[in-house]
Amino acid sequence: MTREELNKEIHKELFKEEKQEKIKGLIKIIIKTILFLIIFFTVFFLYTTYISTVKISVREYRIKNNNIPNSLNGLKIIQFSDLHYGTTMFLKNVKEVKKIINKRKPDIVVFTGDLIDKNYKLSSKEQEKLINELNEIEVNLGKYAILGDEDNEKISTIFNQSNFIVLRNEYDLIYKDDNNPILLVGISSKEKDFEKAYSYFKEENHKSDIYTITLIHEPDTVEDISGTYNSNLYLAGHSHNGEIRIPFIKYPIIQFKGSKKYNQDYYKINNSKLYITSGLGSKSGIRLFCRPSINFYRLSNN
Repeated sequence: MTREELNKEIHKELFKEEKQEKIKGLIKIIIKTILFLIIFFTVFFLYTTYISTVKISVREYRIKNNNIPNSLNGLKIIQFSDLHYGTTMFLKNVKEVKKIINKRKPDIVVFTGDLIDKNYKLSSKEQEKLINELNEIEVNLGKYAILGDEDNEKISTIFNQSNFIVLRNEYDLIYKDDNNPILLVGISSKEKDFEKAYSYFKEENHKSDIYTITLIHEPDTVEDISGTYNSNLYLAGHSHNGEIRIPFIKYPIIQFKGSKKYNQDYYKINNSKLYITSGLGSKSGIRLFCRPSINFYRLSNN
């Protein structure tokens, strides 16, 4: 073999080795990429399914209005909603909700719909334990609930046995220390009757400027109320604030019927305020940048 032929063979071997090294390097990159993706999506799944769906936040708001009576100045209201028991929320989570609420010593607690997920079969034993936990929620003045689109008569029974007052297109006057109340109105999700719900304003001795809080399940219901009936504050659920949020993007990925227009956490509508809780359970089974929450309001007239 001549020197030239030998050099060609050497170059050929070197080229072959370089090619093999490149292939090995590419394989390593592919393996590392696959491992990274596996780890990333595993962490993403665990976080969105088992962490962000149960780690409850408390959103605090101060509500100012001159029509709030002095006797009710500083009134503490806690709103929780959309438990969807049987999805991501179970008895241990309800215990935590109770603990969070009781720690803040509220005057009033309101629930704004969808207690049990429609696809979950609640056993009689679970129902008994759930009633016990809801019954142990402590308030100074009263516990109220409205029925959501997934609630039925069984849910109404659970609330009644838990010492909640279920407002079915009804109202209640909230007093403390004197004869100057605020008005609490509850709208049923399935059978809305606004005229009945706001019948207080047809009574002979009604106060036209009474501070009014309206409980609704679907926030878009505001469109049917505003302009016809007086309400200073609306508290709603249903939207879950979208469950999956992308930073710097205004609109949520998931939008439910009844919360197409209003699905953020707060809106100013004419002279009224609308607050929408992100709820506690999850219809999709995951949450991203939208933790389950409880809303805590303090009323103030100054």
